[in-house]
Formats: sequence, structure tokens, C-alpha cells
Amino acid sequence: MSTPHPLSVWAQNIAPSPTLAIDAKAKAMLAAGEDVASFAAGEPDFDTPEFIKDAAIAALKAGKTKYAPTPGIEPLRAAVAARYASEYGYKIAVSQVVVSPGGKFSCYLAVLATCNPGDEVLIPAPYWVSYPEMAKLAGASPKVILCDDRAGFKLTPEKLAAAITPKSKLLILCSPSNPTGAVYSRAELAALAEVCVRHNLYVLSDEMYEHLIYDGLQPVNFATLGLEVEKRTITVAGFSKTFSMTGWRLGTLVAPAPIAKAAAELQSQMASNATTFAQYGALAALTEKAKADASVAEMKAAFDRRRKHLHAALNKIPGIKCLLAGGAFYLFPNIASFGLKDVEFCARLLEQEKVAAVPGSAFGAEGYLRLSYATSDATIAKGLERLARFCAALKR
Repeated sequence: MSTPHPLSVWAQNIAPSPTLAIDAKAKAMLAAGEDVASFAAGEPDFDTPEFIKDAAIAALKAGKTKYAPTPGIEPLRAAVAARYASEYGYKIAVSQVVVSPGGKFSCYLAVLATCNPGDEVLIPAPYWVSYPEMAKLAGASPKVILCDDRAGFKLTPEKLAAAITPKSKLLILCSPSNPTGAVYSRAELAALAEVCVRHNLYVLSDEMYEHLIYDGLQPVNFATLGLEVEKRTITVAGFSKTFSMTGWRLGTLVAPAPIAKAAAELQSQMASNATTFAQYGALAALTEKAKADASVAEMKAAFDRRRKHLHAALNKIPGIKCLLAGGAFYLFPNIASFGLKDVEFCARLLEQEKVAAVPGSAFGAEGYLRLSYATSDATIAKGLERLARFCAALKR
């Protein structure tokens, strides 16, 4: 008998998502009756607001169960365009909006629409785990630029310019950041935009956490930093984090018309359309503003309180140093002083103390942990007590 051909280079070279793997392991331990304090999940612990669920249920009952237009139902795309106009003064045509099956898929469409095999994708680290894999799946090469806690986890114009080569095609930025919670100011983004325009780079601006910002900081839409910037910017956002709709799989992509058209055509062959009735839930999230604002405010207040508590408690643990995040729902403490690789630190922490955290190396930054505070106050309190005990034992 002949041996089957090997799997494709894409299948052989892709790395599974470490965040999903650790979260799945923690959930399996919980299901088995183990008392796990998990900081691994990248999703709010709130339920989707009832008015959004009601809108999707109404759509189901009304028979909205067939194929939708590939780039999304027209009312939702119009609502997305209206949101950008009202929140940022960013005026776009409905044709520039593509609704996709999740923000992750929106990011991948942006990479596929702009990058060729052999191109370089510039990725500041710490980065969201999927960015390098998306570049590789497009045949491009991820080029990581380390931006550690001494730089506030932010890319500088100098570091960006030094990393650019003739092969560089796309820069991926995420503000507020997953995994660090870092938030770029408008001036910081404008300085990066100037380098991107000068070197003719496309920019994928991942703004999924744009509405989860604290301490009076303001979100910045990268595309509004100038006409030349707008011409080369793809903005990705969605509903998962703002409205706790992670399982609904709805992302949005906004881009110059040729890129949006290419993204929609790629999606037509890969996924047809985002789930039809789910799009009506998203439409309610954008059009029933009073209810939406109230639900976001409630969730944001809880996250802000947890953020401050977790940050203060972490910095009281000898050996841990942690910056205060300005957005999202993560902290990214430095654990290098313990002399353990972060993967080993997390493995032992889970085994010995039943605390689940994601190692920084999963995000391209060895010596850190990602801790999500999108979890209950009880879990945070329990997890902090166990983490402090674990770290004390390491220091002895």
C-alpha cells in the first residue's frame, strides 16, 4: 500500500492558538471538579445583553435564516458606517464595510487582500497570537519587533523605521492591545502613521477593544490621521468584546473601496457570509443606543474596578512588576525575576496551585504572563492568593 501524501505546508507550519488551548484545559479541569482560578479567557464574563439576544430571536422567528449578501446585510453595514461617522468623524461609504464571521476572520481577510508570498508583515510584540500565523497562511513572513515593558509595550517610529525592508508590506497595530492593554495616544499613532506613509506600508489597525478604555483615555481611529493614512488603512473591529458576543462570530472590516471589495470576494469563496440572524442582533447593538451604552458602561465599570485591584495586588507580590493597562481587560506582568521560563512558570502554577495564566512567549514576549480580569471578583481574589503563595515558594 502506498503512503498518503504529507499534509500541506500550511497545515504543517500552523501553530494552534495557545490562549484557546490553555482556556480549554482550564475548563476541562473545572468540568472534572477541580477548583481552578482561570485568568486565561479572552472574553467578557458577562452575558450578551438581552435586547441584542431578543433582536436575534426575532430575526429567527421572522425567517432570517437564509444566505445574506456576502459583505453583510445592508442595514448593518449602514449602521457601521454611521457609527464611524458619529464617533470619529470618519465618513465612509457602505461599500467600504464588510461584516465577517468574527474579528479574527476580518484580520485574516485584511492580510490576504494585501499581502503576497514573500512579503513581510511587521508585527510589534507582545502581539495577539494569531497575527504571525495569519501572515504565514498568506505566504508572507511575519517580522516581529519586540516592544517590552520599558517602552510601555508600544512601538516607536524609530523601531518601526529600523525594521522596514524592501519586502515590508503591512504593519499590524492593536490599540487597545491584546495582550498588554497598552493604549496609543493620537500623537503616538500619528508619528507611526508618518513612517507608514513614507515607506508605503499598509496598516491593519485592530481596534476590537476600542470601547474598553479607562482613565479618561480616548480611542483613536487610525484611518482618521490623514488622507494618505486613510488610503492604506484597514480597520478591524466587531461586537465580541464591547457587547460580550464572542460566540456570535461577528467582525467588521472597513477599508478603502478596492481593499473592501477584495476582502468581500475572498470571503465569498471562504465563508459566504456571517450568520444572518446574528447580524440582526448586531444591528440592535448599534441602533438601540441607550440600551447599548448602558450595557457597555456596566461592564466597563466592573473591568475598571478589577483592573485597579489586580494591578495593585500583583505589584505587592515580591518578584512581580506590572504596568497598569489603559484598555482592554488584560494585565501583562513581568515575572523574569523568578528565573523560570514563562511556559514552565505557567505549567507549574496550573499544576501546583490550579491557577491558569497564559505565558508571555505565546505573544512573542518571554518572561511575562497574560492575566485576564474578565473574570469574577471571587476568581481574582482566589487566584491572587494562590499566585502569591506560588511566587513566595519560588523565592525561597
